[in-house]
Amino acid sequence: MNRIHLLSPRLANQIAAGEVVERPASVVKELLENSIDSGANKIDIEVEQGGVKLMRLRDNGGGIAKDDLPLALSRHATSKIIELEDLEAVNTLGFRGEALASISSVSRLTLTSRPPEENNAWQVQTEGREMSAVVAPAAHPEGTTVEVRDLFFNTPARRKFLKTEKTEFKHLEEVVKRQALGRFDVGFQLRHNGKVIHQLRQADSEIERERRIASVCGSAFVDNAMKVDMEAAASGLRLWGWIGMPTFSRSQADLQYFFVNGRIIRDKVVSHAVRQAYQDVLYHGRHPAYVLYLELDPALVDVNVHPTKHEVRFRESRLVHDFLFRTIHRVIADARPEEQVESMQTPTGALHSPAGSVPQPEQATMMNFEQGRMPLSQSPRPSGSGIREQIGGYAALHPDSTSAAAAVEPVAAAAVNMPSSPNVMPEAQAEECPPLGYAVAQLHGIYILAQNAQGMVVVDMHAAHERIVYERMKSAYETEVVRSQPLLVPLSMAVSQREADCADEQRETFKRLGFEIARMGEETLVIRQVPVALAKGNVEQLIRDVLADMLVHGMSKRIEHHINEILATMACHGAVRANRQLTQPEMNALLRDMETTERSGQCNHGRPTWAQLSMADLDKLFMRGQ
Repeated sequence: MNRIHLLSPRLANQIAAGEVVERPASVVKELLENSIDSGANKIDIEVEQGGVKLMRLRDNGGGIAKDDLPLALSRHATSKIIELEDLEAVNTLGFRGEALASISSVSRLTLTSRPPEENNAWQVQTEGREMSAVVAPAAHPEGTTVEVRDLFFNTPARRKFLKTEKTEFKHLEEVVKRQALGRFDVGFQLRHNGKVIHQLRQADSEIERERRIASVCGSAFVDNAMKVDMEAAASGLRLWGWIGMPTFSRSQADLQYFFVNGRIIRDKVVSHAVRQAYQDVLYHGRHPAYVLYLELDPALVDVNVHPTKHEVRFRESRLVHDFLFRTIHRVIADARPEEQVESMQTPTGALHSPAGSVPQPEQATMMNFEQGRMPLSQSPRPSGSGIREQIGGYAALHPDSTSAAAAVEPVAAAAVNMPSSPNVMPEAQAEECPPLGYAVAQLHGIYILAQNAQGMVVVDMHAAHERIVYERMKSAYETEVVRSQPLLVPLSMAVSQREADCADEQRETFKRLGFEIARMGEETLVIRQVPVALAKGNVEQLIRDVLADMLVHGMSKRIEHHINEILATMACHGAVRANRQLTQPEMNALLRDMETTERSGQCNHGRPTWAQLSMADLDKLFMRGQ
């Protein structure tokens, strides 16, 4: 072994560059953060050959004084923190003071800057083995320009790991997009090989922000997004932004942007909370789309976790998780047809009506379900105990709740007294038309055709009724304490000591959910009671999964999810079947229930329940006015 010695500055910086500089996109990220921290509101990025040959960033920020230029290229040199207390409440994007030194060690870097208070600009480069800085006068407007050429020219092994020019530029472009979403008050311009790729102006108004989001995420996202803005005054948390409708899901998690105090991050607590909020309205394997911004006290989040600052650690992760889940869950639940219809453009003039008749003021009649006849309007809402008895019997007969087919007496919708109207709906009534309008006909026993003030509405009657029944079952089930069933032979489980400690700490949580769990040793748990609905399920595996969730996220929704799976299956088999002919009052009663039911835009499996065709869409289809 050699004697212990100090590393040379260049070698130390190159080792640090291995953590910070992975590809050209990493360089652009660090330089963009410095420009934003300097107060710039306009940043120009010029790239050649995917960033390998040239990356040049120019901003109009505060600049760097002449005497500070050589120091800016030194390791651990920064103006953003001074004492340890500053590190505990970082409110800037950069703070480590390693970026410029690391970048200059694996490239040819030139830094030119002029602060507003100085008349002359100065330029600095690093030359020689010891990276000594050379300062010289230069011509430059207010602000800073950083030019990085020939990335990894002195580390050929690192250069071999770079991908094609197209791939590297895609990564670089994604970095610019993220920063553009994080700072609406900054204008960005990106050029590649002399061609302008993005020209994003400052976005101060709500319309300009949505326009920027459309240019980055696509106009389809904005058209299918719901606004979020919730603040918890007690905890100082605020969440705002846009989340995609459940029907606008994606096969990959490629349209998910989450910012904490303006810094884009990827965090397990955040992703878990969002997944839980969308859990009841998405297909399995589908991913939601969102652009969300969380604002909180910088002292409540630790950004000094990862060298690239992509990860953070919340000091109160449970508080943040609950706030995110409740906020997003409530926004999805409140997405009623009324809000979605209002967002569509209403055509001018009188309401167009088909030649056929419109519904008459009749009370809802009997609906023939597969298992019997039930009045759509007069069936009482089930009680909590009735729902529990159904669940208990269903679980006993069908342990596999996802595939069993049970016949459950359905929960029928409430009837609506409709106003008397002639064959053509008058304008006065059109103004009071409900969001989903009035039923006109039934198509092939599957779809309900209705007309509203905007045009035509098509409803999948089975999917819509399935969601209505499901939500009522969940509401009824939650009205009473969960009933438990003692096990004839208590179930003994071998767990780790960490899992046993967690079970001890969460004993009251398990009790509230219907479980009685006792600790019989350092690594042994005994289950004495389980919920009636889960008596025939794989209780041991469920408890292990719940404990794993609690250890990682501080909470778990698996038990509620398993109970909801049983309710969803019961609702699916209890909903009105396809090919069942409904009367117009029955169809209108279903439409009115959809307007008052949470998450009625999607069925229990994530499929859409209704669609709107505006008059403009219909006119375009038949080329009217062209």
